[in-house]
Amino acid sequence: MGCLIVASGFFSASETALFYLSHDELRAMRGGNSRERAVAALLSEPDRLLTGVLFWNLVINLTYFAVSVVVAHDLHIAGQSAAMAGVFSLLSLILIILCGEVIPKSMAVVMRRTLATLLVWPLSAAVRAIDPLTPQFNQLTRMARRTFWPHVTREPFLETDDLERAIDNSQLTAEVIRHERQVLHNVLDLSEIAAEEVMRPRGTYPTLPSPIRLEDLAGQVPPSGYIAVQAQRSEGIEGVIPLGRFTAVSADALDAAAEEIVHVPWCANLADTLQLLRNRLLSVASVVNEYGETVGIVTYEDIVDTILSHQPSRARRLLSREPVQEVQPGRFRVDGITTLRYLCRRLELQYTPTTDGLVTVAGLLHEQLEHLPQIGDRCVWHGYEFEVTEAKDRGEVRVMVSRVG
Repeated sequence: MGCLIVASGFFSASETALFYLSHDELRAMRGGNSRERAVAALLSEPDRLLTGVLFWNLVINLTYFAVSVVVAHDLHIAGQSAAMAGVFSLLSLILIILCGEVIPKSMAVVMRRTLATLLVWPLSAAVRAIDPLTPQFNQLTRMARRTFWPHVTREPFLETDDLERAIDNSQLTAEVIRHERQVLHNVLDLSEIAAEEVMRPRGTYPTLPSPIRLEDLAGQVPPSGYIAVQAQRSEGIEGVIPLGRFTAVSADALDAAAEEIVHVPWCANLADTLQLLRNRLLSVASVVNEYGETVGIVTYEDIVDTILSHQPSRARRLLSREPVQEVQPGRFRVDGITTLRYLCRRLELQYTPTTDGLVTVAGLLHEQLEHLPQIGDRCVWHGYEFEVTEAKDRGEVRVMVSRVG
């Protein structure tokens, strides 16, 4: 019975320690030592992990109670009073509640990271041991659902437009401050914003072939905090090095700490990209065009900034300054990398995505002018005139935007 209590406490502590880890802790563990990577690997399949923990906990607890019943019966047969057998059963129940559930779970909450890395190897073996039974469990679950709850259907999803109207018409103005309402709107906008609008274009972050050494950075840390590892047989990237999470690095093997990435098309919305990153416990998504070429990266931090900023702007993150500057009343100096969505917000225009997929001011100029922008070129869009004031060899442009008439 003592061994069963220890085993019950082990699975109770393991369950609490692993599932109490935050998303940021799990992301950090993916680049840690072997035990930390094993924890992240287990939690990448939470249903499998939870099935294994609950199965063994149930088996152990049922065995414990069966043994306690047999021992109580033997005490009664051996001449002990029925009261003594009852007291033994009650103490057995209290003991497994305290030592098998309450104390291990309480310790796991406080020491979750330490216990998770300490218990991960035996827990992995226990979960792997019941993998052959998992298909049968899934089949029994489907049979029970179809037998007892045949009419249960998935609830329909609310449209984002309905949620937008609900926030606008809510009576929470007194309780929810303006910034919080803006954050809610930004969250809903994730389903409408393409990854191309938020990504860091290729060339704004360093991409180096393996092996990568510290001197390759020339003493500079990229603004994004990531170094892209170039694929060996293509111009794409196969991983990123999260410099922002390092407290100490090896000067000769930076790419040894490279983190996996996920690839998304340029037209994927941010909501799906964020969900993919969270499910895979990753930090960076590689954005590819219709030819499979990497055109940029989207970091987890970029998406969080898009949610929390009052007026999220990719250009502000890349340039470290305001990309739309009002030089005179009604006249704005705008960088070509500025997205049309952000420009419309600053000009107080209603933004609607264009059918031809235009995203930035520079892209709009190329579409309207039908040639590379040159100083002095002009075009009109939504009642505003765009005049090119700067045009560099690398395609960087700045324009002066003013209302027509």
